Amino acid sequence: MRISEAEAVVMEVLWGQHPLSADEVMARLPGGNDWAEATVKTLLNRLLNKGAIEAQKQGRRYLYTPLVERDAWVLEESSSLLDRLFDGRVAPLVAHFSQHRRLSRDDVAQLRKLLEELDDEQH
Repeated sequence: MRISEAEAVVMEVLWGQHPLSADEVMARLPGGNDWAEATVKTLLNRLLNKGAIEAQKQGRRYLYTPLVERDAWVLEESSSLLDRLFDGRVAPLVAHFSQHRRLSRDDVAQLRKLLEELDDEQH
C-alpha cells in the first residue's frame, strides 16, 4: 500500500492516538492551522479507500482508527527505498549517508553495536 507524504502525516497523528474525529486530527497536525479542513477530510477519505484506516460513526461525526501498523508501513517503505535506490542492499545506503551526511559518533557507535549483534547471531 502506497501512502503519500501528506497521508503519512495524518497517519502519524492516528498512530499516536486513536480513535479521532477529523477535527481532532486537524488539531494535532504539525502546523495545525496551516491545514485546510477540506484537505484533511480528503486525506482521510483517501486513507479509507486504501484500507489504511477505518471510520466508525459516532453521532454526527466519524472516528478514525488506523488499520495499518506503523512498524509494518515503515518496513514496507524502507524495503521499497532500498530496492529502488540501492538494489536491495543496506551497505550502499550506509555508504551513501556517510559520504553525503556526516554521521555522528553516536550513529557510528550504534551501527557498530548492531553489526556486532548481527555477527553474534550468525555464529
